[in-house]
Amino acid sequence: MSPKLKAYGQLHLATLLYGLTAILGDLISLTALNLVWWRVLLTSLSLLFFVRFGKFVLEMERKEVLAFVGIGILVAFHWVTFYGAIKYANASVALAAFALTSLFTSIIEPILTDKAFDKSELLIGILVVPAMLLIANNLDVSMVRGLLIGILSAFLASLFGTLNKKMVNKATSYQITFIEMSSAFLFLSLFVPFIIGPDSPLMPTTMDLVYLLILALACTTFAFIITLKAMETVTAFEANLVINLEPVYGILLAALILKDHKEVGMTFYIGIGLILLIVLSYPLIKRRRLRKLATPRV
Repeated sequence: MSPKLKAYGQLHLATLLYGLTAILGDLISLTALNLVWWRVLLTSLSLLFFVRFGKFVLEMERKEVLAFVGIGILVAFHWVTFYGAIKYANASVALAAFALTSLFTSIIEPILTDKAFDKSELLIGILVVPAMLLIANNLDVSMVRGLLIGILSAFLASLFGTLNKKMVNKATSYQITFIEMSSAFLFLSLFVPFIIGPDSPLMPTTMDLVYLLILALACTTFAFIITLKAMETVTAFEANLVINLEPVYGILLAALILKDHKEVGMTFYIGIGLILLIVLSYPLIKRRRLRKLATPRV
């Protein structure tokens, strides 16, 4: 199996697990911030053995550690807004908004990295917008706030994804994940004491704890690590295009498990279908474009 094909396989598996996070987020009764606090705490603890209990940090350059800490804080903001979108709307709406990640990445990646600006990437990203408008027009007014929060979450996802691509060779995937998750935990811990109350309990129920363990170990630790490994081979934009299938995987799971299809109409799923078509067409468009560039002119 070629490294590229293996990387795409890792990304699809990770994306399926990412899609499951929305379902778990809907099932867990905790508020968005408390939910993410537990997620990053459990993920950090699960990595302690693999990273020598964090001793490697002392061997790294300070600027690299601080860079990963900053990315970890961005991850925290992304997840809080993502689960906030789920709480204000539902899992399907939050996942649909996430499809805008490719548009944001096509603009952000050339700015923050050495990657040249690619018009075809921007075009693919822009093509997602009409599908998003189709989805938005079908929503009940009460869900619009959730959609807007989901769009902010997509922007943050493209930002930390691009920064991770830029820094991916500075440490191992285990080390990167540990620093980012532990820094997200410490950052959110600053806010948790101020929001705990009768309507915002910190302690999970028994079922919440089961869901949180699945969320942390399978959907975060394992999925995050294989995503970072894949990004050693593919570009951030290519990675995000695969990860854009998260809405498709997640919405299918939401329809099966949460019965979200009863809250949205057929237009919503037409929009999702268009997003899927756009995402799957990108590799074909790029391959054809590269073939043209490689063909000598006479």
